[in-house]
Amino acid sequence: MSAKAGLRPEVLAPAGDMECLKAALMFGADAVYLAKKNYGMRSAPENFTQEELVSACRLAREKGKKVYLTCNTLLHSRELDGLEAFAKEASEAGVDAFIVSDIGVMSLLKQYAPDVAIHISTQAGVVNYKSACEFYKMGAERIVLARELSLDEIRTIRDKTPPELEIEAFVHGAMCVSFSGRCLLSQYLTGRDANRGECAQPCRWSYALMEQTREGVYFPIGEADGGTYILNAKDLRVIEYLDRLAEAGVSSFKIEGRAKSAYYVSVITNAYRAAVDWFCIHPGEKLPEWITDETEKISHREYSTGFYFEDNPPSQNTQNGGYVRGYEFAAVVEGSDGEYLDILQRNRFFKGDVLEAVLPGQMPIKLTAEKIIDSCGEEAEAANKAAERYKLKCGVTLPAGTILRAKAE
Repeated sequence: MSAKAGLRPEVLAPAGDMECLKAALMFGADAVYLAKKNYGMRSAPENFTQEELVSACRLAREKGKKVYLTCNTLLHSRELDGLEAFAKEASEAGVDAFIVSDIGVMSLLKQYAPDVAIHISTQAGVVNYKSACEFYKMGAERIVLARELSLDEIRTIRDKTPPELEIEAFVHGAMCVSFSGRCLLSQYLTGRDANRGECAQPCRWSYALMEQTREGVYFPIGEADGGTYILNAKDLRVIEYLDRLAEAGVSSFKIEGRAKSAYYVSVITNAYRAAVDWFCIHPGEKLPEWITDETEKISHREYSTGFYFEDNPPSQNTQNGGYVRGYEFAAVVEGSDGEYLDILQRNRFFKGDVLEAVLPGQMPIKLTAEKIIDSCGEEAEAANKAAERYKLKCGVTLPAGTILRAKAE
């Protein structure tokens, strides 16, 4: 399983903040992608200050991992003046690559930080080998493909581009109804520009049809009484097909989710790390069920395989715009004294509850919350105070960073 002989495809995880970055590194990411406070396509996350970026790069380097910094919003002329400082600070911090979509921005970044690699963002909409080759001639080391490509089209791009050009593709997470994220709907309806990281996600809203002369009389455009979520794209999941993506030429598997929680990053990174490792050792064999099951244990929309398989095109969930939530992040383990786990609570759970412990690279472990001690040293019936530290007796010792989860009520 490899796009390049002898190499495993990269597992690339999102990091909206330092907690997510640490989770991604712990649970098996080969690289993370993140943003500073400006020029990134996600404004909702906390993102990284310069000091945090320096720390992030140092942590990644210590583990032999890489950090890619986004600079893929559509920059207006007035914003170019700040690009030199941005590029030089990023280079000094030690980032491994810039993710860019604009050729003018690309040329300036190469001028200001010539030692930092250039990756072409999915926002550039690369769908053919000629565009990929031209970006390579301009100095790009990697292209992040448009999401609207089939495996056969990816294979053609791989066959007709220089072997040194890396190919990255999305394998998991939210999908846009628009072309490669180039959407004007949010800006039109709310004034929040999706191409500048401020998407209000109007594609998830319920819509009905109203005739101009019959104001207030709504005509449903779907079978549901509440209208239809006609623009609401299903989430992407191709964890069972990573071997086929690698054979088509994909060398980096990208997980969407810079606005997602550390729990999401931990679980999904862990699942894709385990899947890549499995396929490398067991080529052609079916993925163990527990690995696929992990993708069901985070908040998600109904899944599809995107555009990769032409006989199974993507579709919308027209019934609702909500998430499937089967499990909740209960706590994270901070340490152990041999008898009790020291935990930081995230969501309420009770004495006697059956929890699952998520550890890097292995099937989750079931355990029972036998005894809960609160921060005052008193025995408690529940861990019900958010961000409170508790001691948990559960019959097992677990390393720091282990995720504990519980079935949603």
